[in-house]
Amino acid sequence: MPGPSEFLKRLNIAYPIIQGPLGGGPSTPELVAAVSNAGGLGSLGAAYSTPDQIANDIARVRSLTSKPFQVNLFAGGWDAKAYADAGAMLEILAEIHHTLGIPPPTPPLPKPDPFPDQLEVVLAARPPNFSFTFGIPSPDAMTRLKQRGILIIGTATTVAEAKLLKEAGVDAVAAQGAQSAAHRGTFAGPFESSMIRTSDLVSGIVAAVDLPVIAAGGIMDGRDIVASIEAGASAAMLGTAFLVTDESAAPQAHKQAILSADRDNTVITGAFSGRPARGMPNKFIRTLLGRENAILPYPLQNALTRAMRTAAAQQSNPDFLSLWAGQELTRARSMPAAALVNALAAEMQSR
Repeated sequence: MPGPSEFLKRLNIAYPIIQGPLGGGPSTPELVAAVSNAGGLGSLGAAYSTPDQIANDIARVRSLTSKPFQVNLFAGGWDAKAYADAGAMLEILAEIHHTLGIPPPTPPLPKPDPFPDQLEVVLAARPPNFSFTFGIPSPDAMTRLKQRGILIIGTATTVAEAKLLKEAGVDAVAAQGAQSAAHRGTFAGPFESSMIRTSDLVSGIVAAVDLPVIAAGGIMDGRDIVASIEAGASAAMLGTAFLVTDESAAPQAHKQAILSADRDNTVITGAFSGRPARGMPNKFIRTLLGRENAILPYPLQNALTRAMRTAAAQQSNPDFLSLWAGQELTRARSMPAAALVNALAAEMQSR
């Protein structure tokens, strides 16, 4: 298997530091470019963006850096025909909407999977790297990506998923450990069976799959990166660490919740999207304890809670925000993204 130095040469980056995609808004073009300009690999989390937004964001990144970057999408987990009785959840949200001063919620309507149209923009733009989670693109999509010379990174939460990614033709595997923030990328089995510590997952995948492995989950400083490489990883991906940087567009209430945390109290919840994700507990999550049957399947629950989350962000109200964060969040540091990359690199050298 290619070692860390060979993989970095292929990515054309100076440090084994990859900014997590941070889909949903935090990974601005400014953040992506700042990380790439500093010697890491910036990542544009475009899963919730329209094709036009993706095209504009990629153009903006390229106006800010000539360095490599990656674009990330959700390639699976979408049920365009999903249906569930939304009555109980609408009742719960009606009271919250009233509290936030926004119109009552309305039942979510099934929508087509956005991935095919999003992918067309990626193919046309030809970013150096493309990553995905929640599944695996079709063989045709993989072939078209390779034909354009785009390096492909797939997300695995188990060794079995890594083997499937290898068979599909990815160039590298992002090993999403149990400590990782936000949505679980599990696609080949129940998420409960994928809750494997990052170091153990990396070691297992390295032993089973002849591909570069990127460690993701609970990595906050240079010492963690070195430990990941010692476990066999070729690079490390940091999400929560970059979420609180200056260039991140995460709501200020979200950043403040992480920076003021005095303990690692994250939980796995499907409350906000209908898909298991790790974040900080808040009033909305507590409201649904014991009422999990009211949660709609993804992507319906995600669509139904969007108005609540948007209003909460605008009002700096952490009670109803999806406060995604990984374990070890208490070690997050507020600073410009380039300064964080430099600090991580220095910590690696002093390890």
